Amino acid sequence: MTESGRADESSVFRALADPTRRQILEDLRPGELAAGEIARRFPISGPSISRHLGVLKAAGLVRERRDANKIYYMLVEDRLALCLGRFVSAVCPDQVVLRHRRKQSGRKESTA
Repeated sequence: MTESGRADESSVFRALADPTRRQILEDLRPGELAAGEIARRFPISGPSISRHLGVLKAAGLVRERRDANKIYYMLVEDRLALCLGRFVSAVCPDQVVLRHRRKQSGRKESTA
């Protein structure tokens, strides 16, 4: 992986380091939410939520859609899954082997 790829992925881990940002990601799991709806879920100021959303957007974990005077945010699921998957594969390659073995044993059980 290139140096810029590592730096790019490090933004994902920085974004995930904050519990408010992790909660925002969980809240977006069912679907998009307006910025105001997100802000109402937290006991912090609107500008603070905007900064959190900016960090998530810069990391590529959320994207926005503007509709008139509202901004809607949605989760970019693939980005998180690919980053975490690459990290786990690099740090703990045994997990790839274990996952493969589980698939193999699942197939054997279903054919038995």
